[in-house]
Amino acid sequence: MPARPAVLSIRKAPRQRRSAHTVEAILEAAALVLEEDGLEGFNTNAVARRAGASIGTLYQYFPGKDALTLALLQREEGKYREAATAAAALPDWREALRTFIEVSARQQLERPNLARLLDQEEGRPDIRAALDKGHSFVVLMTTILERAGRGDSQLAAADLLALIRGMTDAAGERGEHDPANLAHRINAAVFGYVDSVF
Repeated sequence: MPARPAVLSIRKAPRQRRSAHTVEAILEAAALVLEEDGLEGFNTNAVARRAGASIGTLYQYFPGKDALTLALLQREEGKYREAATAAAALPDWREALRTFIEVSARQQLERPNLARLLDQEEGRPDIRAALDKGHSFVVLMTTILERAGRGDSQLAAADLLALIRGMTDAAGERGEHDPANLAHRINAAVFGYVDSVF
């Protein structure tokens, strides 16, 4: 795999608690600027101002807004993966699948503007290549479905993830704000698929 361009790499990893706190404050400020001002207002000066940090402090860690965007995507994906992993570990596969769906709906609709804009940025080829997402969510879904003991779990996992992602992304684009309602609709579609195809 080719090296990540320097413009997308964090300049220095925080080693002390204070540095980690500074980086987290910068990332949360970046999230708030994106949510409130959109991509048009998203720049390093606005983020530093919102974080209460100097621009020099921001540049110690991030070479520019693309690196901030990537780090923010990684933060949000990490939260999602952690919650999805906990869901996949539930012993009853139907409960695990329902919980995975709830996690997905919450991830998209708790901060809908942020999720929508990050989805848009994730579509950029340079960002997508740098994310190195791999197949971790397919593995989690396959783990859930294998406990059901039917059919080709990997193919079904890919289908279900596409269905979940499509419905959550569309809900975000429409500006929906009710994760429970979205999860209810996704459950109907997913369990309809599972019960009739898988």
